[in-house]
Amino acid sequence: MDPQTEGGGADQGRQGDRRQADREREHHPGTDALHPAPPTPQSERRAGGSDVDVLVIGGGIQGVGAAQAAAAAGHTVALLERSEAAIGTSSRSSKLIHGGLRYLETYQFRLVRESLNERKILQTIAPHLVRLVPFYIPVYRGMKRGPWMIRAGLTLYAILGGLRKSARFRSLPRSEWATLDGLDTRDLKAVFRYHDGQTDDAALCRAVLASAIELGALVDAGAKVVAAERIGTGDARRWKVRFERGGESHECTARVVVNATGPWVNRVAQLATPQPKTRNVDLVGGTHIEVRGHLERGIYYTEAPEDQRAVFSIPWKGHIMVGTTERPYEGNPSEIQPTREEIDYLLNVHRRYFPNSKGELVAAWAGLRVLPHAEGSAFERPRDVTLVPDDEDHPSWVGVYGGKLTGYRHTAEEIMDLIRGSLPKATAKADTETLRLPELERVTVWDE
Repeated sequence: MDPQTEGGGADQGRQGDRRQADREREHHPGTDALHPAPPTPQSERRAGGSDVDVLVIGGGIQGVGAAQAAAAAGHTVALLERSEAAIGTSSRSSKLIHGGLRYLETYQFRLVRESLNERKILQTIAPHLVRLVPFYIPVYRGMKRGPWMIRAGLTLYAILGGLRKSARFRSLPRSEWATLDGLDTRDLKAVFRYHDGQTDDAALCRAVLASAIELGALVDAGAKVVAAERIGTGDARRWKVRFERGGESHECTARVVVNATGPWVNRVAQLATPQPKTRNVDLVGGTHIEVRGHLERGIYYTEAPEDQRAVFSIPWKGHIMVGTTERPYEGNPSEIQPTREEIDYLLNVHRRYFPNSKGELVAAWAGLRVLPHAEGSAFERPRDVTLVPDDEDHPSWVGVYGGKLTGYRHTAEEIMDLIRGSLPKATAKADTETLRLPELERVTVWDE
C-alpha cells in the first residue's frame, strides 16, 4: 500500500518537518532549516517597478548563486522567490560539500575534479559553513565494491583533488574497528577513511543570498511569477515579468532572465511569451530520515544490501541523518513527500550497519533532483548542470537544469560567461572566488 495515497506517508513527512522545525528553532531562534527565516530589513528593497540587467527567478542555491555572481560583476540584479530562500531542494540535500566519490563509477571525472576544486574554494570563503570531516567506508565480504575497488577509487579521488593533504586516505587497522560507533564488524574485511566536506545547506543558501544583497541585489520574497513577455528590440529588448505578492500584482523588466527554479524550471518557462527553449527532464525524488543516536567518529558511506546503492549515515545536530533514496516522481513538485517504503529502506540500511542502534525515527523529508530524461536508473545519468539559452549568441533567457550544491558558484560563473554579451559593460565589485560569505548565524552541525 502506498502511504501517500492513504495519507500515512504525507502525514509522516509533515510530522518529520515539524519535529525538525522545533529543533531548528532551538538551535537558531527565528530560523528553520526547511522554512528559513524572513528576509532581513536590508533585503526589503522590492523588485517591483525596477528595470535591471539580470532578473533571477528562484531562491534556491543556484538562483542565489547567480544573483550573487551578477551583482559581483557590477550589474543591477533582482531576485524573485515565491516563498523563502532554500525552501525546496536546497534545504533537503545530504548537506555535503564533496567531489562525489560515487560519480567515478560513471566516469564523471570532470564533474568530480570541478567539485573538489569548489570544495576547496568554499572552505576558504565560508569556513564557518563548510568543514572537512572524516568519512568511513566499511567493506564487507560479498559486497559489490571490494577493497581493491575502494582503494582505486580513493586514489583517483585524491589525484583529481590535486593530491592535497586533505586528499589522503588510509585503511584502518582492525584494532580501531571497535571504536567506530558500534559499526557491525561481522564479515567486515576493511574500513577506509578519507575526508570530505559537510555544511548546513539552508544556512549556506542564506549566506549567499545575503552576500548578493550586500552587493546590491534586490530581493522579493513571496513573489509568485505569473507571466513573462519579451518586449522591444535591440538595446531596448527586455523581458517584462509580472508577479504577485500579498494579493497585489507587480512588474519588473530585465535584459536577461535566469530561470533557476529547480523542479519548476519548465513550468516557469511555460509562462513566458515567446516560450524559451526547454529540456526534457525527469524529476527524481530523494528521501532522508533522521533517527535518534550519535555518530562520534564522522560520516559513514555504506552500501544498501537491497540494491547496492550508496547511502550515508551522517551526524546531524544531535541525531543521525540517513539518505538518500532515488525514485521517479511525476507529481506536483510542491507536494513531494517521503513514502513508507523509502523510510523503511533507509531504516533497514542504518540498522544493518549499526545493529545496536534502535533507529527510532525522528523526522523524514524528501526533495527533488532534476536529471536529463533517459532510460535506465538515475544513478547512471550525468549530474552536470545544463544551461539552456533562448539564443546561443545573445541570450535573454537562460534555463538552469540540475546542478549540485557544491558547484553552485561554478555554475553561476558559467551563467555569467553565457550572458555577458547580452549585458551592458560594468565594473566588477568583487570576485566570488575570494569574497568571504557573511556569518549570519551560528551553525551547530559539528559541536553537538
